[in-house]
Amino acid sequence: MKRKYVAFDIETAANVANFRGQWRSFRPLGITCAAALASGAEKATVWHAQNADGTPAERMSRAEARQLVDRLAALAAEGCTILTWNGLGFDFEVLVEESGALAECRELALAHVDMMFHVFCDRGYPVALDKAAKGLGIPGKPKGMSGFLAPRLWAEGRHQEVLDYVADDVRIALEIAHRCEAERRFQWITSQGRRQAMPLARGWLTVRQAMELPEPDTSWMTRPMRRSRFTAWLTKPHAGE
Repeated sequence: MKRKYVAFDIETAANVANFRGQWRSFRPLGITCAAALASGAEKATVWHAQNADGTPAERMSRAEARQLVDRLAALAAEGCTILTWNGLGFDFEVLVEESGALAECRELALAHVDMMFHVFCDRGYPVALDKAAKGLGIPGKPKGMSGFLAPRLWAEGRHQEVLDYVADDVRIALEIAHRCEAERRFQWITSQGRRQAMPLARGWLTVRQAMELPEPDTSWMTRPMRRSRFTAWLTKPHAGE
């Protein structure tokens, strides 16, 4: 049976542009906004931090972040499959800290499809969302815009630009998911400009399923990433618990 996906993404309040992948050292990052787009829907649903008068706030309160978790849990309970690109190693881990809902986020993370994590478990290295979009001929991120730039724009009051950006990210993720499942393969463009492909005989795997894949041969890498970089928070006590 064909899955009904709900692509999900967040944007953070802290600027992690110069953290070189070590964003956990600079937490809490805060959440400014989030978006979700369901299979077959024409428009993404967006949420943002709000002041008492409804105007955009600096970052979501714990109650607002918890409401976001509850909404995702409700969608999952309705039979939808939550879909992300690096949601396991970023979005859900940030959401745990901001909401305090460790048990709920842990279950959502394990049951959802994180396409980047699936690729990483199969190949041994991650692939950027924009590289995947280019490999499939899907319109990617707007030129000059990135997740690193979004926090600065939000802080400058350019809220609509960030809301449009996060909505576009879920559009890209959902299109990648459907295209690859239809073609039974994932394609992307490498940093050297070459096209690569990975078979998807079983379709996209959930995080729980991807974690069961055998470790790929990474002996050719100087500093291979370990799966624990994405999964460690699933088994560690958290300050929000």
